[in-house]
Amino acid sequence: MRNTLIFAGSSCPALTGQICSNLSMAPAAVELSQFANGETSVKILTSIREKDVFVVQSGSRRINDSIMELLILISACKGGSANKITAVLPYFPYSRQSKKKSHRGAITARMLANLLNIAGVNHVITIDLHASQMQGFFKCPVDNLHAEPIIARWIKRNVPGWREAVCVSKNAGGTKRVTSLADALKLNFGMVTTDKRRVGSNMSASMIMRRLDWDDNSDVSKLHIGPEEKAMTERRQSKAQLSTLQTAVEPRSDPTQVNGSSSSRAAGHSRQESSGSQRRSQILQSPLRTATTPVDSEFTSSPLARAQAPPPPRSTPVEEEVEFTDERARDITHGRLVQGHIVPDDYPSPTQSAMSTSTVLENLDEDPMEMSRASSFFNPEAAPLGGSADAGESSDEEEVLNDPTLEQMITLVGDVKNRTVFLVDDMIDKSGSWIAAAECVVKRGGAKKVYIIATHGLFGGDSLEELQDCDCIDTILVTNSFPIPAEDARAARKLVVLDLSNLLAEAIRRNHYGESISPLFAHAGD
Repeated sequence: MRNTLIFAGSSCPALTGQICSNLSMAPAAVELSQFANGETSVKILTSIREKDVFVVQSGSRRINDSIMELLILISACKGGSANKITAVLPYFPYSRQSKKKSHRGAITARMLANLLNIAGVNHVITIDLHASQMQGFFKCPVDNLHAEPIIARWIKRNVPGWREAVCVSKNAGGTKRVTSLADALKLNFGMVTTDKRRVGSNMSASMIMRRLDWDDNSDVSKLHIGPEEKAMTERRQSKAQLSTLQTAVEPRSDPTQVNGSSSSRAAGHSRQESSGSQRRSQILQSPLRTATTPVDSEFTSSPLARAQAPPPPRSTPVEEEVEFTDERARDITHGRLVQGHIVPDDYPSPTQSAMSTSTVLENLDEDPMEMSRASSFFNPEAAPLGGSADAGESSDEEEVLNDPTLEQMITLVGDVKNRTVFLVDDMIDKSGSWIAAAECVVKRGGAKKVYIIATHGLFGGDSLEELQDCDCIDTILVTNSFPIPAEDARAARKLVVLDLSNLLAEAIRRNHYGESISPLFAHAGD
């Protein structure tokens, strides 16, 4: 391509070399260095006047140095009178910080987009943004390419029996990516969700509320209770009020006998009592009343005694029976998650949960309001960006999985029994949620093989080794959008890295000649 230069950043020189090889050209000469104090220095060694310049720079382990090098390189190209400057970012840095996660947090992805605009970029080419809405942060055109066609092509060629597989999202936030791949392969899809509530709070709450219901001196309206307990209390109160009205109603005299004799009034009074008893007997014989309802106490006991008595057992409604026998309930599987791993149902609860439960059992005779101050039931989790608390954690933050004092409930939605499972997300950084989802689909769902698939393999810390050591994971599939150290790639036998150089080279060629990039989103045939 004439009048075109491709500069390689220090984060991905191998990928840039493959892109230039596909375009039958060599990378442009540039000198990248750092001063002793860590400042980045860029020196362009060729003329760039009135030429189309493409700067290839991805994220790396030294992410901030890569960003500064990219900005300085773009600024140097702008100062050298380049005709058009295009930033090729296989992995867009800080893409996970595309929204506010706390009241005083920053939208860092938007700030980086502004920095690129100030540096002088005219076009951006990237792959699989964490949130596609991030394209609105830029003041220049953005081509958000997808690695999905490459991944789908690899699955069709390398996974035996892939037509019977299931695509599963490891969290609720990645359902769009999973359904897109499932539609491309014409497969079923599922989802794994994790409940981060503390075990023991529901038990404590139910025991406290049961104690308050039996205590006639407690004022339930002053407590902060959940919707289920509140609805149950309201139903019992309304039932007690209805019974009180039925027993306390006074018979009315006949208006035609108001001025009559005392004997006629007595006769009318006796007729009304007999009619009232007949209505009462009809109510008792009504088929809507179950055998377990204490009918006699409802009409003969005092309201105070009924309020102090424990609530009667409720009969199972027809709707609950239908829901219980629904065939769709078979596709929902629950499991216990302790420190990021699936445990058996008889596994002992963590220390904090056991202490919370024992505290409630030991203090049943104490003041319930004192217990409420120490219970998490009366301190509900705040909604994200709502109330006075901080925003909730995103699905990317997995520190809670490794907390030994917390137990979680993990839920699998979908049928994966004896099937191959594709766990899909846009990036792999920490291994906690991937291992938990893989163990859930294998140990609870009965899956026979698990492939974890992501576009960007960040592999922070020892996550690649942890994924390699997990027995429930068979293959780790990523692309080379993020540089993976050669020694780590050789040590990981389960790791498969797909090449994006052809996709990026074709995007650069079409961008230079002004051609449409829509064919790059198309899936290849079988």
